[in-house]
Amino acid sequence: MREREERIKKLTDLKENGIKPYGEPFPDAFQICFLKENYVSFEGSYQKIAGRIMSIRDHGGSLFLDIMDDTGKIQAYLQEAKLSSENFQLFKNVVDIGDFLGLEGTLFKTKRGEITLEVGKWFFLTKALRPLPEKWHGLKDIEQRYRFRYLDLLVNPKVKEDFIKRSKLLELIRKFLNEKGFLEVETPVLQSIAGGAIANPFITHHQALGTDLFLRIAPELYLKRLVVGSFFKVFEVSRNFRNEGISRIHNPEFTMLEVYWAFQGFEAMMKLTQDMIHFIIPCLLPDVSIEWEGKQINLLKDFVVVEYRELFSNQVGIEMEALKDLVFAKNYLNKKGIELKKPLLWENVVDEIFKEIIEPTLIEPTFVTGYPALLSPLAKERADDPEYTDRFELFIRGMEVANGFSELNDPFTQRERFEGQLQKKERGDEEAHVVDEDYLIALEHGLPPTGGLGIGIDRLAMILLGVSSIRDVVLFPQLKPESNTLEIL
Repeated sequence: MREREERIKKLTDLKENGIKPYGEPFPDAFQICFLKENYVSFEGSYQKIAGRIMSIRDHGGSLFLDIMDDTGKIQAYLQEAKLSSENFQLFKNVVDIGDFLGLEGTLFKTKRGEITLEVGKWFFLTKALRPLPEKWHGLKDIEQRYRFRYLDLLVNPKVKEDFIKRSKLLELIRKFLNEKGFLEVETPVLQSIAGGAIANPFITHHQALGTDLFLRIAPELYLKRLVVGSFFKVFEVSRNFRNEGISRIHNPEFTMLEVYWAFQGFEAMMKLTQDMIHFIIPCLLPDVSIEWEGKQINLLKDFVVVEYRELFSNQVGIEMEALKDLVFAKNYLNKKGIELKKPLLWENVVDEIFKEIIEPTLIEPTFVTGYPALLSPLAKERADDPEYTDRFELFIRGMEVANGFSELNDPFTQRERFEGQLQKKERGDEEAHVVDEDYLIALEHGLPPTGGLGIGIDRLAMILLGVSSIRDVVLFPQLKPESNTLEIL
């Protein structure tokens, strides 16, 4: 805190010298990367740049600075002989690493070939009252990197590059879908009924309406209403909210892509998913592969397709139907040390075993198809076996990345599914669906056969960037509040 006090004194010195410590706009400055990339055209010319001072090297009668904008860094050079002695000394007395300056001067190369701006005028733009962390990479508590993400971005170029790639990922997704004729839409974040997924919602209250509302857990039911309304190819990049635990793959606020395509089914959505990822990969990963736990994963090859029941039987070693004996199921869970946080029902047991035993083994891109209907309340049942659905999930690196299915469009069956979910909720399953009467009315107006797809953008970004925690792809992840923030840095 001592350095902060010294910087506050310098702020007073600035004011006494008639300089605003939080100055005026500095327009018409060139981006640093542009000047460097086009140096041949600009050599010897008088230019303007603006940015944050990242280092200062004092050589007595001259100073060398590194100044950084959002595109890169460049060296700046100040000579006492070129500036007035008073102006030069003022600079030395009041400027610190972290301050924002505007600089004007002549572009040249040093004897070592470094592109440099010889400063003729300097302008104070913003005084930084706190120093940049010098040993940021050495912090033992990694949570501080997430808590002070703005500093993490400043001193860790890899972090900034990763978030630029994440932005590029969304840009590529939109490009892919736009070129295929899909329309991007927006649906409500505040919803009167939390639907479209099996999850526990956040609840708020609207005072003017006098009613509780929910932060959306998924946009699905609204997007399918749009298909009823003749928007036959739609997608939304949505912020969703689920009141669940925080882990390396879960953040209560996350980004989801959902896509709906009329007159198509789950197989078309599987192909769309693979084609989309194959479109994105070469743009973000030059070698089109990733490494995970010492293994190379080629993301451009055709994805594996395997049936849920077959996978369960082979990996677990028992048939799913055997778990309908709930005494046997409970003993099996105890034997494997698997905790079931939901009511003891067959579908919950099967789902938990799948998550604990099977999911971690699905490292190569794998479509798992044919989910039980009891785990898929919005998916269409299979024509040859109504206990299972035309649904798939995509797994990469042991994580679920995408979920899609042929949408259930029979209003009577959908009502039965909703009512079955309501019974689960009454038995203590807080994540179960409720009956959405308005959505059922929409179905009665006619939803054409439709394929739906949801992709977790955060998890896809984790895979493409080679990180193991969702916090590394969310700019400001949810963290436990810290009361002594002012004393940390």
